[in-house]
Amino acid sequence: MLNLALKSSFLESDFMESKKISVSAKRQITIPIDFYQKLGIEKEVECFLEGDCLIIRAVRPTGGEFATEILEDLISQGYEGNELLERFKEMNKKVRPAVEKLLAEANAAAQNLQGTGDVKMAAIFGKED
Repeated sequence: MLNLALKSSFLESDFMESKKISVSAKRQITIPIDFYQKLGIEKEVECFLEGDCLIIRAVRPTGGEFATEILEDLISQGYEGNELLERFKEMNKKVRPAVEKLLAEANAAAQNLQGTGDVKMAAIFGKED
């Protein structure tokens, strides 16, 4: 049996639903319908390991948050026409993994924080007089 849990958000650890589900001989699971609906799962999920936990998260379509910046950069490099389109598709695919990596690094750094940060700020910038 696999214990599957649904957190109301990654920031709220105090509210969690949990269900035990079976794993088939082919290593397949069925996501309970209420979890499926609450998470807004469409066609894909991503899963990753965190310690001894398997985390399953709905894949959200990217909204092209950096499309303008990517296009400006590619145009400044001289790309145009079909070559511009192909290069844009390649670059756009790299945005989500890069953002997720930054978030994971920020979360890891935040978990290692101790105190308020005042000591480090004073060490860097000096104490206010």
